[in-house]
Amino acid sequence: MKIKRILVSQPKPETAKSPYFDLAEKNNVQVDFRPFIQVEGVSAKEFRQTRVQILDHGAVIFTSRTAIDHFFRISTELRLTIPDTMKYFCISEATAFYLQKYIVYRKRKIFYGAGKFSDLIDVMKKHKEEKFLLPLSQVGQPEITSLIDKAGYTYTKAIIYQTVSSDLSDLKEVNYDILVFFSPSGIQSLMQNFPGFAQDETKIACFGPATAKAVHEAGLRLDIEAPTAEAPSMTMALEQFIKKHNKGQ
Repeated sequence: MKIKRILVSQPKPETAKSPYFDLAEKNNVQVDFRPFIQVEGVSAKEFRQTRVQILDHGAVIFTSRTAIDHFFRISTELRLTIPDTMKYFCISEATAFYLQKYIVYRKRKIFYGAGKFSDLIDVMKKHKEEKFLLPLSQVGQPEITSLIDKAGYTYTKAIIYQTVSSDLSDLKEVNYDILVFFSPSGIQSLMQNFPGFAQDETKIACFGPATAKAVHEAGLRLDIEAPTAEAPSMTMALEQFIKKHNKGQ
């Protein structure tokens, strides 16, 4: 059977220029979006119990806008004044610009990579003496902490938000040809919501090695994987698979 319906386990893009919309139009497929996980902030009381002292650090590492939101939220709840001397290291320029929501951008020490954490590691080399704070969720980011450990930086993990499974009960009778995942938490949500899930002809696509590992550990078949040399993005991997699959149908 031809690929006709795809479910992406993320929120619908806010911009009309998303490559997913181009994918749908060019390949005559339906692409729906539904977050499989949702983010909840850790309370100030819970954070205090971790005994992490934010102001003991001279720099913060941000891997997402979500991390930025919850860092400043928890700082406000703890009634902390983040000093103007604090340095901010962001995974990308877009993430760095998001800081404008909370600080006067041009008056702060802000550094960013080109979208990959390995790029940011290189940027951090000139500040190796700093004590870094890494805001993250309870599931952690092992591929990122591994790179920081390897580089020998001094840092503290700060769990300031957590990812929990969304209620997907309304999708029980809905069938898709491809399910697209971007994190191990998404796979966990799938199995929690549908404990009797039988993959059968449903194709599973995933982004990143950690997500791929979660797919295999869940006993599922991984059909589409990104990034690769041939498909550096998820949409490219999907398009290549759809064209090859539908051609033979």
